[in-house]
Amino acid sequence: MAASSHRIMLGPLVAAIDQGTSSTRFLVFNSKTSELLSHHQVEIKQSFPKEGWVEEDPKEILQSVYECMERTCEKLTQLNIDISNIKAIGVTNQRETTIVWDKETGEPLYNAIVWLDLRTQSTVEHLINKTPGRNKNHLKHKTGLPISTYFSAVKLRWLMDNVDEVREAVVSHRAMFGTVDSWLIWCLTGGKSGGVHCTDVTNASRTMLFNIHTMDWDPELCKYFGIPMEVLPRVRSSSEIYGLMKSGALSGIPISGCLGDQSAALVGQMCFQDGQAKNTYGTGCFLLRNTGSKPVMSDHGLLTTVAYKLGRDKPACYALEGSVAIAGAVVRWLQDNLGIIGSSEELEKLAASVGTSYGCYFVPAFSGLYAPYWEPSARGIICGLTQFTNKSHLAFAALEAVCFQTREIMDAMNQDSGIPLTQLQVDGGMTSNRLLMQLQADILCIPVVKPSMPETTALGAAMAAGAAEGVSVWSLNPEDLSEVTSEKFEPQINTEESEFRYARWKKAVQKSMNWETTEPVYEAGEGETSIFSSVPLGFYIMGSMLMLVGAKYIAAVPIP
Repeated sequence: MAASSHRIMLGPLVAAIDQGTSSTRFLVFNSKTSELLSHHQVEIKQSFPKEGWVEEDPKEILQSVYECMERTCEKLTQLNIDISNIKAIGVTNQRETTIVWDKETGEPLYNAIVWLDLRTQSTVEHLINKTPGRNKNHLKHKTGLPISTYFSAVKLRWLMDNVDEVREAVVSHRAMFGTVDSWLIWCLTGGKSGGVHCTDVTNASRTMLFNIHTMDWDPELCKYFGIPMEVLPRVRSSSEIYGLMKSGALSGIPISGCLGDQSAALVGQMCFQDGQAKNTYGTGCFLLRNTGSKPVMSDHGLLTTVAYKLGRDKPACYALEGSVAIAGAVVRWLQDNLGIIGSSEELEKLAASVGTSYGCYFVPAFSGLYAPYWEPSARGIICGLTQFTNKSHLAFAALEAVCFQTREIMDAMNQDSGIPLTQLQVDGGMTSNRLLMQLQADILCIPVVKPSMPETTALGAAMAAGAAEGVSVWSLNPEDLSEVTSEKFEPQINTEESEFRYARWKKAVQKSMNWETTEPVYEAGEGETSIFSSVPLGFYIMGSMLMLVGAKYIAAVPIP
């Protein structure tokens, strides 16, 4: 925030909206130095109407963006920085989160269904059951994705099947579908008064409706899910002018960059070369590896996704991605659900006080398991408990769980690419936890490199916006990119110890599998399950009773 002392030297500024699962931020960067000048953050409320359901209010999301913009502009003014120097705005967002709204009223027709929501499990099972050989990878050749609760198409299908307002709006041609980026861009560029209904290739590639080879919506995929193409936004590149801000202090400024949050972090980490990779530690954990201009299909449970397309006439780049549903969310769970910590900072202190999990392993499969298993039936499990185990060991096991999940993804990525990673670039909120970073290096057995400026997701969106044709205040030429200072965490334990702990983790993962099922539970009477509902168990119990009666009878007969 010391920007005021050298404000005369400031070049053009570029802003970024970073709309994540747990918070919204607005950040302003110097396009010449990549320096973060000011930002503001607002937390987002999540609601859990039923077990496995996760929702957010689209109007609250939008309001949080306006609030962050206004407050950041106030802070810049206090620093004597002229907000008219802001030349472009980029958008980066939580991916797969699904919103449907009415284009005539501008009102959302239901809450946003968040990416890690599990309500579509029966929809997914129904879809898989109708594929040849019940194959969850049936659409992978076009989408790069398995059929999973994670992606937007099944969420949209659920809304059409279960929400009258959505179904009626679709029938009367008033419905608009979008991920969070589409909702924000439409609202910010005018909404029902001429708002731009678009998305970028990175967000589109997470819907299961987008063909990653043709780079457009696929009619066959839309037919498969029963989704009319007219509700879909227009697909654009990640770096071009989509429209102008229509209100607030930044009215008239172009919105010219759009990337799903994990792609934005890949750009912000300057991973432009084939083989470069980054891992982001947010609500979930996402490891992306740039695979260049050709999509690489995974044989080990990873996703093939569009990494970025930085301009209308520029080629698309692809990535292999490993997605973990629960990373930072485990900290929130320990805080909100168990109450064993008061803040994320406390978690590090608690875990550091013991320096070991003492044989305790925690698999936080609250939303099933994502990569490399894609197993929605898994549920969270804590095992290896003894009388000695306390909350500090559980805190340590929670941090280790994030690291082990990353190790599983890295192993899959190394197998798919045939070239092992020699170091891992990291970013995201959890990287401020130094114990976590050291644990990650120990469990991966390679160095972990953390940039000194952790806001790489927002930086990536700002870079895309500033580089857009018609804005051109940010050069993406490698020689023009600012050098990023970083901190390196080297492995400190021997490989044998690391492998032993990892093997125990894998054992715990197996125990978390096949926990949940959508098969009905047969009940007898008032919610009481009859022991005789199981025929083998019924025979066993009846047989045991007859044997006891027979034994008693025999015991009562005198021996001659």
